Amino acid sequence: MPFNYLGLKLIKGICFTLEHSGLTENLLQKQHTNYDEVIEKLFSEVSGLEDFPKIPNPEFEECAIQLWNWAVTKNVGTTISKNQKAKVRHVACSLLYCCEPVSPTEGVIRKQILMASKTGRTWLDCKNPQMADNFLRLAVKSLETLYSQLTSRGDGAADITSSKGDVEKDLLRILSCQAESAISQGNNQEAVIYMQRCKDMLLRLPKDTAYLSLMCYNFGIDTYNLKKFEDSAFWLSQSYDIGKMNVKYAPGSEVQAKVLRLLATVYLEWDCQKFQEKALNAVNLANKECMSASGLYLKIRILLRCGASDDHIRGGLNEMLECEVSLDVCLSTVKLLMSEDREVLALEYLKSVCQCFESSPDLGSALVLHIELLLQRGKELLGKQKIEDIITGHYTGKQLTPQALASLHVILWDKASKHFEARNYSEALQWYNYSLSFFKAGQMEPNLAKLQRNRASCFLQLKQLEKAKEAIKEAERCDPDSIFTQFSIYKIAVQDNNAKKAAEAVNAMGLLTKCPVASEDRLLVSENAASNLLSLAAQIALESEQQETAMKALESLCENSKDDAQVLTALRCLVRLVLSTIEKSSDEMRNVSLDVLLPYLKMALLKVSHQSHMTAEQRTDEANWFRKIAWNSALQCEKSPDRMRDFFVLSYQLSQLCPPDRTLLMGQKTCLLMAAAASLELCRKSPHSDQTEELTQALEHIQICWEVWKTLKASGNFPMDPTDTLLLLYEFEARAKLNDPKVETVLESVLELENVEIKVLEIIAALAMEPPAHFPLLCKKALRVALSLHKKQPQADLARCSKCVHSLIKLSLPSGVSEVEAHVLEEVWDYYEEALSIITAAPADFPEMETLWLLTRAWNTGILLYSLAQYPEAEKWCGLAMSFVCHLGSLQESYETQMSGLYSEILDRLDKAKKNLILEE
Repeated sequence: MPFNYLGLKLIKGICFTLEHSGLTENLLQKQHTNYDEVIEKLFSEVSGLEDFPKIPNPEFEECAIQLWNWAVTKNVGTTISKNQKAKVRHVACSLLYCCEPVSPTEGVIRKQILMASKTGRTWLDCKNPQMADNFLRLAVKSLETLYSQLTSRGDGAADITSSKGDVEKDLLRILSCQAESAISQGNNQEAVIYMQRCKDMLLRLPKDTAYLSLMCYNFGIDTYNLKKFEDSAFWLSQSYDIGKMNVKYAPGSEVQAKVLRLLATVYLEWDCQKFQEKALNAVNLANKECMSASGLYLKIRILLRCGASDDHIRGGLNEMLECEVSLDVCLSTVKLLMSEDREVLALEYLKSVCQCFESSPDLGSALVLHIELLLQRGKELLGKQKIEDIITGHYTGKQLTPQALASLHVILWDKASKHFEARNYSEALQWYNYSLSFFKAGQMEPNLAKLQRNRASCFLQLKQLEKAKEAIKEAERCDPDSIFTQFSIYKIAVQDNNAKKAAEAVNAMGLLTKCPVASEDRLLVSENAASNLLSLAAQIALESEQQETAMKALESLCENSKDDAQVLTALRCLVRLVLSTIEKSSDEMRNVSLDVLLPYLKMALLKVSHQSHMTAEQRTDEANWFRKIAWNSALQCEKSPDRMRDFFVLSYQLSQLCPPDRTLLMGQKTCLLMAAAASLELCRKSPHSDQTEELTQALEHIQICWEVWKTLKASGNFPMDPTDTLLLLYEFEARAKLNDPKVETVLESVLELENVEIKVLEIIAALAMEPPAHFPLLCKKALRVALSLHKKQPQADLARCSKCVHSLIKLSLPSGVSEVEAHVLEEVWDYYEEALSIITAAPADFPEMETLWLLTRAWNTGILLYSLAQYPEAEKWCGLAMSFVCHLGSLQESYETQMSGLYSEILDRLDKAKKNLILEE
């Protein structure tokens, strides 16, 4: 495909975009459209036009002009950004050059010059000098073409001269833009070449003198800001020289002086020793052009930097006074002299300044500066005399301006603060009193409150308590809602040993921690400044051996501080303080202290759990410290199961924040076992209606303990550990009293234990019937197994065997029943036979009263059966009762006599009853 065709197609595409984007119509109709997408599309497509040959076409030229004009209309306001405007001009200008005819007319060339130069200028304004360079070169080329055309003409010499002048003016502007572009790209030498061409043209274009001078001045500023002092000096010299080329069209003496002052500054900062003459010449020339305070001040700077003699500098200072510069400039000069160690000269000059401005209302600023300089040089006595003079003047109509007075207060407070830090409290108080002299009686101002607080601190250190109270009373009047005021009240109360007043101040400080804290003299104010004050308050109380007050401050800190690490430190301190009282307390007071300790440990658990800024090691250390405290506290609560449980639970919860190991798990297991035991103990002491919560808690502890115990058993063997048994006992009791049907499963687990102890079964039996539990079947089951195990012992414990039998009989055959089922009688008969076998095996060792109870219960059963007309059974049970008589010891003879008679009578009645029964049949 021909190259021309490709270019033509691309240009048509751009024109098509213009037509269908709505730019031209919206231009005429002044409609607002978002042009970003269209502009970016045009800009991306036009970049390919540079490589194509020229394609003359009036339609394309019209399209370029229309686009240019559209950008011009959008130049007002913020319809399009500066960068977008540059891109639109870029597109229009590129399009115009692509349509350039072989022999362009003067009109076309002038359009090219206008569009190329302005496009280049716009890209420069967008800080894109590389893009600007292309269009500036195009503009220069078009200018050369135009100049050639104008020169080739022979007619109208005057018109041609005028036109050539316009061309040269345009060329100067474009060359200066090219110089600006070179400077921004760091090509200083290239900029020099462009500027030299411009200078050469000034003879023909004198009106552009100011423009070119200011252009060089701007280059000087740019290079100075980049610390390119040599380049900066060159451009500033060029600016001044160009300004001198034509005085009529020069920028003016003020601007020339400004250029020279900057030039002097460049020499000063570049190398003052090497260029001191140039620097001084420049500044003197500046002052000659246009005398100004800044020029005179700069001269003093240069003289000082060059190490000039006092006489030489004094001449410059006198020049300043003669030119009547402002007081501020004079005072700045004094400070400059002091900073350069020209103290004698500074004070001498300051004295002259004070004389010159004696009638000025701003004289106070000079007096304050004089005081500041005296104090800096350690001349306190002379400084105090000056201050006292100002105080006298304050009350005789010679008051300082508010600004000067504020500066004096700063000086006085700073001096007082330094004396306070050096523990020279009397001297500090004197300086604060100087400051107080400027306040009216009854004046309300936060700064006065701060001053009175500082005075109160001095009085406290001087042990002048009453004066401290007076000062802080004034501070409270001025600023009652300041935490620093309350802190000062607190310090006084502690020193006065007034615990009530100190507590009130602590409470007020606690409330004020929620408000932002303003700065305070001698105190670093941080985000948690209020909490730091509470911490300091506790420290002050402890140093004064006021433990109760210290604890209130620490408690307030814990409640109000957002710094968890700070709270944990405070809690450690509180815990130590409570423990120190426990060691010295009676049992009753120990319980009170333990109640105080408990919430501290709970808060510690909360803070350690939610502390995100701690390392794992720090978290473990904190948790372990509080865990051990909770454990040891629990051990002191033998008579208080509720406290014991709470402390053991806390110890377990804190241990969960530590990395688990075997020792820690053993501790967790013990905590949970003891907590469960304590809950069950509480249950036994509580009314039935209040037991459910305690039992439920006990079950929770037991279930968690089972999990811990499983983990432990998985890590090794524990052959002699009673944990399984204890957990089953505790679980059985809790479930039994909750009437939980799972209690039967717990008993089965007990029976499945290897080498289950008889004592455990006896306890299970007792628990099964301990109110509110009532599980007689489970009780009998446990007793039967226990009895069986007793009999298997090498030497049976007859007393415990008899108790088992007694309980089994009592459960199976309760007293007071009106009828008995046959299977029950059969079961109880077996128990009696068991009892007889035990008695027979060791008659001397069986308890006599137990034998009597068995006899009596058997006899009464026989009588009950007789009353129910169950005569054979009645005879059988009465006979059983008689069989126990011979096993009675001392009671045998008495009971044998009574029983024999009764038994005979019963037998006679039984015979009669049987005969009557036969007759009836």
